[in-house]
Amino acid sequence: MYKLFLKRCFDFFAALIGLILLSPIFIIVVIVLVFANQGKPFFFQSRPGKGEKLFKIIKLKTMNDKKDKDGELLPYEDRITRTGAFVRKYSLDEIPQLFNVLKGDMSVIGPRPLLEQYLPLYKDWQRRRHDVKPGITGWAQVNGRNAISWKQKFEYDTWYVDNLSFLLDVKIVFMTIKKVVLKEGVNSQDNLNMPVFTGGDDE
Repeated sequence: MYKLFLKRCFDFFAALIGLILLSPIFIIVVIVLVFANQGKPFFFQSRPGKGEKLFKIIKLKTMNDKKDKDGELLPYEDRITRTGAFVRKYSLDEIPQLFNVLKGDMSVIGPRPLLEQYLPLYKDWQRRRHDVKPGITGWAQVNGRNAISWKQKFEYDTWYVDNLSFLLDVKIVFMTIKKVVLKEGVNSQDNLNMPVFTGGDDE
């Protein structure tokens, strides 16, 4: 019952309440990023959702668009802005995804939506993460986030798929609040961004 119907109700009202409560912070951060990113505060990217259906994820833009002499984007560490690093540190870049939740592309809780380019690389057991809607936060995020390996991340994601329940979602919500407040899992420059996934189940 919860997985098939009530979870969507939970998502909608949680996202709506979240947007209302976070709107003052959201507006301030957007204004700051307008000046920091030459008028581009938002970042849109195609990500696979439930059933691997693609959708446009919305995030606050934390990196500039600087390129090298060949026209290729510079490495992550050369493009992350000072404002962007602060925004990521406190997970403020995730706030716009509440609109994705309202639209129905995402859930508040679920496996994080990864890059579209990873789809051909998944093993069958890793692909099971797409049996549910992706989330703003999830079991992997409250158990290490970017500080854990890809193998651990996929194991946490598939465990969540098998054990999804209302009580588990509530637990993850409170664990997420604690992680954000204490900045656990992304409390160093090295952990602000995950390494690229190259395939296999032993990374």
